[in-house]
Amino acid sequence: MKLSTRSREYIIPEYSLTGDLLSFLTCNLQYRYQNKGNLPPSMPVQLWFGEFIHGTLEEAFLKWKKYSDSERLSFPWDWESEIKPIEDLITGRLKVKGLNPPYEYQNNYGPKDNIYSARLERSINLWGPHLFPLIEDTEVLIKGLRQLTDENARSDYYSINGVVDVLSSKMVDNFYRRTTDNPFQQTLDNYFNLSQKNSIINYLYNNEDFKKLLDNELSEYEIIIDYKGMRRPSAPSKEELLDIQSLMENGTLFESEEYEKYKVWIQHEWQILTYAWLRKNQENLEKPIVGIIFYLNELVPSNDDLKAIKEDLLNNQTDISLNQILDEDWERLRNWNEDSEIAIHRDLSDKFKMDRSIRIINVEEELIDNSLDQFDNVVNDIESSMLKEMNGCKIKDAWKAEAEDRTCSACDFRTFCNKKKSEESDNNQVFTIP
Repeated sequence: MKLSTRSREYIIPEYSLTGDLLSFLTCNLQYRYQNKGNLPPSMPVQLWFGEFIHGTLEEAFLKWKKYSDSERLSFPWDWESEIKPIEDLITGRLKVKGLNPPYEYQNNYGPKDNIYSARLERSINLWGPHLFPLIEDTEVLIKGLRQLTDENARSDYYSINGVVDVLSSKMVDNFYRRTTDNPFQQTLDNYFNLSQKNSIINYLYNNEDFKKLLDNELSEYEIIIDYKGMRRPSAPSKEELLDIQSLMENGTLFESEEYEKYKVWIQHEWQILTYAWLRKNQENLEKPIVGIIFYLNELVPSNDDLKAIKEDLLNNQTDISLNQILDEDWERLRNWNEDSEIAIHRDLSDKFKMDRSIRIINVEEELIDNSLDQFDNVVNDIESSMLKEMNGCKIKDAWKAEAEDRTCSACDFRTFCNKKKSEESDNNQVFTIP
């Protein structure tokens, strides 16, 4: 009797949008050491703050939601009695996962001296009154399968996942019913009335593409929400955006100057569009029509953030133009002494901060297809690098070290990566005898 052999194990690789794809695009080699080699960074400030802000905002929403309408905590929340217990809870959870807070967070506790607590306090008190009433679900896991086009890949498919918060037309309806006596009718006039009571709806109403969707009398829809613990990245002009779309169609985007200048902005749009594809492919769900990113560092910008904001405005590398900024805000920023240790973020208006904090991304089928193609290419590159290493190629040859200087300066592996060596050789002065 002939015994059959066990079939070869079939593995479908799984990738996270932020933990894998965006990390790989930041630096291939750093991704290899940290994500595949399980070598965590010694000072994971960005990773810690990202998890910190997601966790605390979720707990803040759950705390707000558990009370009835008449008993809900009114804004602004007091940091000592309402927000500090949430921070303590989340920092404790992150420590268990091996993510310890930065030194400056532990040594300067509280929003007056601690920029991380200050950003959380502003996030809750500036956006909370407008955001919390519209949220239908938080920390929703969305997953899907995509086909791998590389013939040498480990599998025919790969799994892609992400976590989002969801706003729905039902929650907009509920908010309207709580704030008006008339039943909700989805017309622009009623929508305008509602926008006066909710800043997020106001930003949506002032978005031309979103207004066109309302003209089509949508009955139900969803809005996907994501939070970024960073400043608003530099953004292309309308003319540059057309060039970027053309480069994407030609398959030459990654080698272009435009991509180097605006890659964070571009990647975040791909992320939201991919989230929309994952969400709409789940069964019995409304179609996501819009995504919103909140750049929460804009609510309490550091001096480095303010320098970058000022530079973007002067170079016209932002979608928040000077015409949209209050004169007094621009005067303060333009006349600010960049070498001064005085924090001017307290002098800037809430309008300036909120305008820069919120980004609306319209979900269109053509844009979704393009973003999926781009991330398919990223996964193929990851799989290709893995196969090179499995076949005996050295790690530093299989994975490219191509990061921005700011990423390199904070990287634990900078002392022995190929990029560092090549830069040092380029900077070596050659002496000649006259």
